[in-house]
This record gives sequence, structure tokens and C-alpha cells, in this order.
Amino acid sequence: MDLDGLAAEIVRGFDAMPAQIRAAARYVLENPRDVALLSMREQARRAGVQPATMMRLARQLGFDGYEALRELHADTLREAQTGFAGKAGDHLTRQERGGDEDLAAAMLGMLGAQLGGLAAARPLAAFAGAAQALASARRIHCLGLRASHPVAWHLHYALTLIGRPSVLLDGIAAIGADALVDAAPGEVMVAVSLQPYTRLTLELAEHAASRGLSILAITDSEVAPLARISRHHLVVPTASPSFLHAVTPAFAAAEVLAALVAGHDGEAALAALRRADAHLAALGTHLTRRPQPKLPGTSP
Repeated sequence: MDLDGLAAEIVRGFDAMPAQIRAAARYVLENPRDVALLSMREQARRAGVQPATMMRLARQLGFDGYEALRELHADTLREAQTGFAGKAGDHLTRQERGGDEDLAAAMLGMLGAQLGGLAAARPLAAFAGAAQALASARRIHCLGLRASHPVAWHLHYALTLIGRPSVLLDGIAAIGADALVDAAPGEVMVAVSLQPYTRLTLELAEHAASRGLSILAITDSEVAPLARISRHHLVVPTASPSFLHAVTPAFAAAEVLAALVAGHDGEAALAALRRADAHLAALGTHLTRRPQPKLPGTSP
């Protein structure tokens, strides 16, 4: 079994696992480097379970013991190319020891590695499936609350530029969900939720699914609440040396989706972009030339 097969096995059996084993399984799924490098006791502490739970998980997954599970991860780690970003430490410790430039380099290096990881075969296949679902949708509903809101807004904006019927469920005046009043099968909801997950996002996605909408999730784990109810999901990394979760990979996912949908729409997307250009030009929305600096002593 390789790590991809192990991940698939965890996802398949996740819902049937007891709560403590689910916590251990999620930790293993989301922290492969730690599984390879840390002791079982330390992994259990970080997962919030007893060491015996980690052992039970390993046996449930078909391993003789936890050491065999660790060795699988260690072998994969030895074969992989590890860079500076993978060694990024705690935010405050790094900044205190190395200064601002060191922390900035760590953050940017990690983001570069994360974006590169999205170009692997499995994520690319997920992007293709998600883009096809959006291209064939009669209408698209974009949902993202709290820190995930800018990602949903960005995707909505890009989709409207290419002429796609997109609705932003933005929650202003607490009427965002009202846009779902006439939602129907054949439509897609793109729901963005990164840990810590916003309860209302999951509730609205579950409501949309009950109305027959396909759920396309942008989230951070194969076993995240949205991933488990979605027809398509894109898993984006969020680890960061900073105190904040990284949102840049989720933004990148939204931009890639919009570009792929535009390609599916072809001439229709191009025509929509031309209309948008003409509209913005008529309103003088964008500067067409650089303002000239005013010299001292000259009249206005």
C-alpha cells in the first residue's frame, strides 16, 4: 500500500470509525510528515487521543502495528524532495530567531511548495472534474463565509466576467440564503470552508444538496465536513509558519476553476469579456494612462 492507497482507505472507512479513531485518522491523513518523524506518543498528543488509539487505527488499516504505518510515511518522505518550506517552524520562534526576512522567506517558500503540489496528477484530475461540473451548470451559487468569503467572491466575480450565471451568497443583512429560494437540480453550489469550519457554511451546503444541487467544495481535507457531502471537492493546503492559515492555495484554486470554465465556454466567454471591457471603458472605471506628477509652483 502506498500513501494514496492509505488515504483512500481512511476516507472510505472514516464515517464508520469511532470518534477517537476518527481524530487519529484525520491527524494521519493531514500530517504525513509528522507521522514519519514524530514518536507515536507525540502524534497522539497532537491528535488529542491516547497512544493506544493510534495503535488501534494502524491495526484497523491493516498494519501489524503503528511502527509499520510510520515506516510507510518515512519511506515516502525519504523518496520525496524536501525543501526549505517543509522545515518551516513556529511563527514566533522563527521570527525571534531569524527576523522578519526569515519568516517572510519561510511563508513564501511554503506557499510555493503548496501551489506546486496542486499541479500533481490527483489535484489536476479534481480540477478537471470540477470545471466540467461548473461548465455544465445552469447556475452557480458561490458560498464562503468569514475568512473563506474572499475566495468565494473572487470566483463569483470571475464567473460573471465570462458571462456565467453566478449568485454570491454573501449574507449581507442576513438574507444571503434567500438566493436559494428557487435553486433547483442542475445547479451547482461552490462552497469554500477552511478549518476552523463555519457552521452556517455546512448547513447551507447541506440544504442546497437536499434541493438537488451538486456541491463543489474547496476545503482543506478529504474528511472535512464539506468534502463528505460534495460531489466534487478540491483539497487545498493551509499550513503556514504564520499564526494564520494560508488562504493563497484556495485563491489559486478559484482562479484555476474560472480559467478552465472560460475555456469550456470558448467564444461565449470571449464575447462576455468584450462586453465587460466596453462597459468598464464607458464608465471610465480604469485609468488609461499614468497621472502626471504635479510640479511645485505650477498652477492646478
